[in-house]
Amino acid sequence: MDDRLDRLVARLIELSTPADGGALRLPPERELGEALSMSRGALREQLATLENLGVLRRRQGHGTYIDAPDASFLRTSFVLMRRLGYLNDEQFTTARELLEETVAAEAARQATDADVVELRSIVTDLVRHSANGDDDAALEADLELHNRLFRIVDNPVFTMLNQGISHVLRENVRERRAVAAQRSIRDEDGSIATDTVHGDIVDALQVHDPDLARAAMRRHFEHYARVAGPTDAPIGSDRAAPVTSATTEE
Repeated sequence: MDDRLDRLVARLIELSTPADGGALRLPPERELGEALSMSRGALREQLATLENLGVLRRRQGHGTYIDAPDASFLRTSFVLMRRLGYLNDEQFTTARELLEETVAAEAARQATDADVVELRSIVTDLVRHSANGDDDAALEADLELHNRLFRIVDNPVFTMLNQGISHVLRENVRERRAVAAQRSIRDEDGSIATDTVHGDIVDALQVHDPDLARAAMRRHFEHYARVAGPTDAPIGSDRAAPVTSATTEE
């Protein structure tokens, strides 16, 4: 929103009254127009803009409410930025990796035993689906694992950013997984290191080591980068040495 709309929202909040669920109910349009010294037409135009941004919601027969928007406006912004060339894949990937390294570190501080059990189950499903050639199920497990870390941290800012990039992220991960499947040599059980490396992240969460978790997430992304690099040769399934506290020193 621009400054003009920011100021309008601030005034609308001042003029509103609390409603259920944390939303704020606005007075009728006539009262709003008088309080804001705006014509009814100008007011309706501004309210329509806020409605399109997801800040304002109208409930037939109940009134008009101001509430926190969901991530749809961010999601649309990121999709448009990518398609119009303002956000390229390298920029998107870098931002995503920095965000997820931070989230992994914080998740290591907050993860419960139940969280670790659930994450290990997701990794197991991910590896199994990938080994069986069920690419769609493997993709969903991969995304769920990363989304679960955001839910563990439960920070509204991180959650909004994650939901905002979710559509672009899905396509990005799908493309990266396809490259990994083509270029990686599989172990005897059919697994590939770009899948099993997720287990290192869970290991770090289990011991509640933020530095270890950050390093494990970084190693996960670096492995993908090596697989997706400019080479015609398959990438072997031999993994780098497991990340330990000693290897996280910079």
